[in-house]
Amino acid sequence: MYRKGLVLLGSTLVILALVFYHESLLHWIQNNEQDHVFLTIIIATTMSLFPVIPYPLVGSVIGAVYGPGLGAVIIWVGSTLASILFFSLIRYGGFHTLGTKILLKFSATKKLTLLFERNAFMSITIMRMIPVIPSIIINAYAALSRVRFVIYAIGSGLGKIPSMTLFAFVGHTIVTDPIELIYMIVIYTIFLAIVYSGYKLWLRKVEKQAINNQPLTENEK
Repeated sequence: MYRKGLVLLGSTLVILALVFYHESLLHWIQNNEQDHVFLTIIIATTMSLFPVIPYPLVGSVIGAVYGPGLGAVIIWVGSTLASILFFSLIRYGGFHTLGTKILLKFSATKKLTLLFERNAFMSITIMRMIPVIPSIIINAYAALSRVRFVIYAIGSGLGKIPSMTLFAFVGHTIVTDPIELIYMIVIYTIFLAIVYSGYKLWLRKVEKQAINNQPLTENEK
């Protein structure tokens, strides 16, 4: 009970601080060039953990300041650390036991959760690559399930690489050559289409295997 209270209180205070000071933080990043990489990572992590403003906007600002290479690394580290922190707050902050019971209570969510847990690494990695499901939902769902921390951290980190790199390149390209944005969007769209198609095929195969591996009922024996 105390852990839940501390997590909720701390989160509320940080969110309120970001609501009032997010513009100042972005302005600070823009005007300090490449002098404070570590502090920029902390700001990126906080803004990804509590997205008062869209993280792609934060990533674009960092990409414009630090360039596509270092900028992508900073954005990726910040986003990955934020996901790990959010996962830890849910898993170890007193919400895990109740959340798992809720997921396994209903047949629909139980089937989905068991399928997700059985193929956690691939599911998390692909879901990170396809920016359709909000990151906060993936974080919370993984934390409430029985997915191992290491599997989540590695899959989440790998899956974030394409989108975080895109954010950095977008920020850098807007400053240097905005016309190139068209090519970047086309290439990334093709990449997402390939990944999504492959994921759908893989998911059908997994679901078919799961059905085939189900034990027979009394009527089927």
